[in-house]
Amino acid sequence: MNSSIKYWLYVGSVSLLFTACDSRLDVVPTQSIEQGQALNTEQDVQITLTGAYDGLNTSAAAQNGANLFGGAFQYIGDLLGDNRDVVFGGTYATIDEIWRKTVTTSNTVNRDVWLNSYSTINRTNNVLSALPKVSEANRGNIEGQARFIRGAVYFELVKLYGKSWNDGAPTANAGVPLVLTPTTSVSDADYRARNTVAEVYTQVLDDLTKAESLLPATQSGGTGFATKGAAAAILARVYLQQQNYAAARDAANRVITSGAYSLESNFTDVFDDATNDNELIFKIIITDQDGVNDMNTFYASVPNQGRGDVRVQSKFRQLYAAGDVRGTFFNTAGQNTFTSKFNDQYGDVPVVRLAEMYLVRAETNQRLNTSIGATPLADVNLIRNRAKAAPLTAVDLNAILLERRLELAFEGQQLADIKRTAGTVGTVAYNANNLVLPIPQREIDTNKKLVQNPGYN
Repeated sequence: MNSSIKYWLYVGSVSLLFTACDSRLDVVPTQSIEQGQALNTEQDVQITLTGAYDGLNTSAAAQNGANLFGGAFQYIGDLLGDNRDVVFGGTYATIDEIWRKTVTTSNTVNRDVWLNSYSTINRTNNVLSALPKVSEANRGNIEGQARFIRGAVYFELVKLYGKSWNDGAPTANAGVPLVLTPTTSVSDADYRARNTVAEVYTQVLDDLTKAESLLPATQSGGTGFATKGAAAAILARVYLQQQNYAAARDAANRVITSGAYSLESNFTDVFDDATNDNELIFKIIITDQDGVNDMNTFYASVPNQGRGDVRVQSKFRQLYAAGDVRGTFFNTAGQNTFTSKFNDQYGDVPVVRLAEMYLVRAETNQRLNTSIGATPLADVNLIRNRAKAAPLTAVDLNAILLERRLELAFEGQQLADIKRTAGTVGTVAYNANNLVLPIPQREIDTNKKLVQNPGYN
């Protein structure tokens, strides 16, 4: 499969399904399949699955670069959870709103995240509906990949648009609409209300658990495609967000002990496409046909083909001790400092990597007073040793959480960690209304069953 294939089969967004045809849908890409001929063969299903992968990066609907795991999920998680560790100095008012926690209901990045997420979900629904067209030998793998994509996207959506699992009652709090079958025409039944946070998490866990059981350990396309380890790694994140520490620990331990991945010897190699496939569990493949990735666009300096928008402050850099190579993995242009994680304009975007799994296992073992796989101290020092940081002689929960922050900086986990630990963003509590994105106004206007999040008009 080639991740750069642009595939438009059906419109997947809730809003586009409920409105008149958008003019850009009148243009049929040369690499698409006519709807009347679609999903008649296994090859058709395979192409649709390729389109779902492409939806995680840049789709034809992405007018504002809101390309999900190609950048938007990450920078929203970081900027919405930022307390001036960085400064957003760019001219994009939509992203500045995210950084300032003043997102409006008309914000187009927010709109396109919703739009592209449901478009991608609908592609997976089409794949899952056509599994009988797939040979028995390939059916499980294809189903597993589609479920992985759908589960991973719904997890990001419920974190962005719903209250945190530990904020009130998940069985009552509004999440996002669950759409689990293909939508090819519009009727009153297609106007979906928001499912509860608990219902969305249940679906996410169902998709990812089935994906882990169905997927192989490796794919011929490499770490740009879902594998058993990728499903387990995202499951570890989901369980951690739910504070189901035993399940999170066990999922992370399955990834570590699978032997399919290993830490890179040098921290800097993790962000070099030529050397990083040992550690990356899942990534978004970027090609020159796709264009640049959003992480490079917003986080990299101008000399590194970026816009130089996200500027790292000394307040954050000072968290690294002397000798820690992560504390020097920055570059300076003019008077501003930038992370060097995304210097490659066409570099693949890491989604989840092995270092995170060691830190999940360390944290959950610490919370549970267990040592499944290794002691928390051993796991933390494994990560620190790779970074040439001085080993610790003892750890507590705060030390492990700090290690997550140092290791995973700018990779999209900031807000999720603050929310699950009931922390604050500066003086803003983890459960503040403005740390949850608004349902885009065009969705509210179109679908009268949708209820807006508190704090938004």
